[in-house]
Amino acid sequence: MLDVLRPIAAACDLSVPAGHRLPISVVGAGSIVDVAHLPAYAAAGLEVRGIFDLDGAKAAAVAERHGVERLYGSLDELLADDVPVVDIAVAPAAQPDIARRALEAGKHLLCQKPFALELSVAEDLVALAADRGRAVTVNQQMRYEEGVAAAREMVRQGWIGEPTSMTITVDIATDFSGWPWLYRSPRLDFWYHSIHYFDSVRSVLGDPATVYAATGGTPGQGPAGETRTVSTLTFPSGAHAMVFVNHENRAGDAVAQFRIDGSEGAVRGTIGLLYDYPRGRPGTVEVSSRTLPTDGWLTYPVTSRWLPDAVAGPMRALLAEVATGAEAPTSARDNLGTLRLIHALYRSADTGQVQAP
Repeated sequence: MLDVLRPIAAACDLSVPAGHRLPISVVGAGSIVDVAHLPAYAAAGLEVRGIFDLDGAKAAAVAERHGVERLYGSLDELLADDVPVVDIAVAPAAQPDIARRALEAGKHLLCQKPFALELSVAEDLVALAADRGRAVTVNQQMRYEEGVAAAREMVRQGWIGEPTSMTITVDIATDFSGWPWLYRSPRLDFWYHSIHYFDSVRSVLGDPATVYAATGGTPGQGPAGETRTVSTLTFPSGAHAMVFVNHENRAGDAVAQFRIDGSEGAVRGTIGLLYDYPRGRPGTVEVSSRTLPTDGWLTYPVTSRWLPDAVAGPMRALLAEVATGAEAPTSARDNLGTLRLIHALYRSADTGQVQAP
């Protein structure tokens, strides 16, 4: 049975071929760069040439921890360097202007999610990248988390037949106070957390035909935005999805799991990162299939973590697109579908009506 798992493991591979590797510069020295981006790039054998942040002292500390040699004094200095790839890891409101300037300077880009809050801005950036012949991917790294990647490949291989539903259930306690701008944002979960889940659903089931969402919070909560959401999605194939998220679990019995059902079986797993963020634990995934057959649940051995390991995925995809010309799964163009979906979810929550993305 181990042989049957080999193509699944190959689909989860995050290594970067030596011929695809290019130097990288990073804009932003926040916690995600410190605990995820730079460790993931080092593990993948990628060279980070330099880093820039408006807070020079913070950039210097991060650079020292990770052996990054160059500190740029300004964004202009970074863009004038001959490094071909720029990783932009800043708050969403600041990202589009930096991305535009970097594209005009001829850089390939990895952008944080959300790519842009306004769909028209995102579309303009996609058009600019195409005009300049530059590759842009979005850091939707949950697609590359090993459990999610393994589950998606099991579906692609036909192990559970025709997929009929996908469910993601997250019931946790999340402390948003470490991100002051996020803590004050009137829009929270869909834009800055569950966008990962919806992008992962799209990677398995495609683009939905309709969405319906309800959002809320709890009395006396600190964050300004929604901390509880329930969403349902329908697809042209007849499949459906449900995403339930609660960030205000005060009982300590965290749950973070996903399940994909099909006509010939099911895949189920846990999202290990969310049980002890940001360290987390390895996720799990197992499949029950009539087509293999599995005679019960067959466990796939997850050996990596969402953070930092899966963060190498979007960069690996960007470098592969630059090297081969084949569009990355998490390209900015593809990510427009995720952005349209998030906008539709907010419209549904605001109006109480079903919406089409």
